Amino acid sequence: MTSRLTVVYGVRASASEIKARAQAIAVEQSVEMPLSAIHDGSILSDIVGQVRAIDDRGNGAFDVTIDLAAATIGSDAGQLINMLFGNTSLHDDVVLSSAILPSEMLSAFGGPSHGLSGLRERVGAKGRAMTCSALKPQGLGAEDLGKLAFELTMGGLDFIKDDHGLADQSYSPFVDRVRVCAAAVRKASERTGHPTRYAPSLSGSYTDMERQLGLAREEGLDVALIAPMLAGPSNFSALRRNHPDFAFLAHPTMTGARVSPVLFAQLFRLFGADASIFPNYGGRFGYSLLTCKAIAAGLLGSFGGLAASVPAPAGGMSLDRTPELLDCYGEDVMLLIGGGLLSAPRERLAAEAGRFVRAVADHCYPRLSTP
Repeated sequence: MTSRLTVVYGVRASASEIKARAQAIAVEQSVEMPLSAIHDGSILSDIVGQVRAIDDRGNGAFDVTIDLAAATIGSDAGQLINMLFGNTSLHDDVVLSSAILPSEMLSAFGGPSHGLSGLRERVGAKGRAMTCSALKPQGLGAEDLGKLAFELTMGGLDFIKDDHGLADQSYSPFVDRVRVCAAAVRKASERTGHPTRYAPSLSGSYTDMERQLGLAREEGLDVALIAPMLAGPSNFSALRRNHPDFAFLAHPTMTGARVSPVLFAQLFRLFGADASIFPNYGGRFGYSLLTCKAIAAGLLGSFGGLAASVPAPAGGMSLDRTPELLDCYGEDVMLLIGGGLLSAPRERLAAEAGRFVRAVADHCYPRLSTP
């Protein structure tokens, strides 16, 4: 029997239509042509998607479970996305809900190179949550971004990342920005004694991103930000394989197109995300508390032996919510506060970052001595 992956789609349809709709999805996501035109028996038995179950959720909503042939994917991340949701993503009555992948596929992709334990080790965050902020807004030049990086590092943050909108713009070329910000973080880290990591944002073609990682390595960096759906899942997976010394923070842009955010987080983990950023509940996005907890569980839980990926809730977060968020997510998390810190006056930025760091430490460290 051929190896298969099991995929669940949420489908809107009438009770009289759902059986035919499920079969149409199975065909569309496998051979995408009339079965009557296929004369090879092995294709009909081994490659065509098979409807495994249809569950009625009520009010015209159904969960349709389909088995797809693993042979159609190989070990290519982009092709996995394609086979899971390629053509079906064009139908507005279908949502990709979840997928169970065969063990050989999990092993082929490999998951994070460093994950939770590796990121913690890099910044000395034993037994506590990690802290992160972002360099922005768009339009600032390299020197101004470097000043922000210096102040945030003086506050003792673990990670400082480029905003995902920073690319290779004329007002802040990648080369200039990375050299200035890396130097600023090094200078401040020497003063604080804390090994803050700066993560520049990768962009452009695969060749561009390879070159950017080379420059980052020359500057002593070992963490980078990447948006897998902009860079391309296959490119991201290849970068992870070719640069095992780097840890990758994955940004969720372009993941809101009728695919479960929980599944996207798991796929990013599969492809190599050491940490995965997602919109936090109660922020400026619409994710619920239940969804956010499910994302965190998907990043940290058992997944074919892959290393755990760090949940990094973000988006409209404030320093005052730190205890609440740590109660929600626990200590295996990276809290990312951007605008909530950067809104402080420049002369208070390091102090606000320090207040963030202390809030995390005060909340986490007492638990280490709890029986």
